[in-house]
Amino acid sequence: MQSNVRGRDLGSFVAESQRRIKADVDLPTGYFIRWGGQFENQQRAMDRLMLVVPAVLALIFFLLFSTFGSVRQSLLVLMIVPFATVGGIGALWLRGMNLNVSASIGFIAVFGVAILDGVVLVSSTNTLIQEGRAIKQAVVEAASLRLRPVIMTSVVAGLGFLPMAIATTTGAEVQRPLATVVIGGLVSSTLLTLLLLPLMFPWFRGRQVEDQEAGGAETA
Repeated sequence: MQSNVRGRDLGSFVAESQRRIKADVDLPTGYFIRWGGQFENQQRAMDRLMLVVPAVLALIFFLLFSTFGSVRQSLLVLMIVPFATVGGIGALWLRGMNLNVSASIGFIAVFGVAILDGVVLVSSTNTLIQEGRAIKQAVVEAASLRLRPVIMTSVVAGLGFLPMAIATTTGAEVQRPLATVVIGGLVSSTLLTLLLLPLMFPWFRGRQVEDQEAGGAETA
């Protein structure tokens, strides 16, 4: 038996169908129902993504560690991932969409842009500290100097996905969730990166902050 799904996502349709069949249909002994087609392909893709996403995050952490040489600062930048996730899920909820394969791929895309913003901000702060700025001064100055580059990066990426987010032509059912996740994730990650990352930087600077403060007290 075949069916075409319109007006809702495939995953929730199959889940509801399975629930109703289990409650209302008694299958003869030896008979079973198998859901194939696009649903089966979607399940296979989601299983692959369950392996790909952790691998991507591990690779990002390795690249961050090679950039900063610090586990703490690498974790600080990696914390932007939950910021982007919140915005992406919120955007899907506001538009009445469900998490599917294309939306999951959108999360991978937005993670890259969001982490790039974090790298720019943390690198700038480290540079100012090496030039002799105090921690608090460096954090404030870096946030001010990198405000426009961070916002421009997110705005340009978001505008690039906007046509996909409002598409109604063939393939829109794939494009809209992906673009929705990217735009929503960029909004939340940009705001939270500019507001929370500078506040958390001294905590993740760790021992270096204590040494600098001690050195400043001795000099005074």
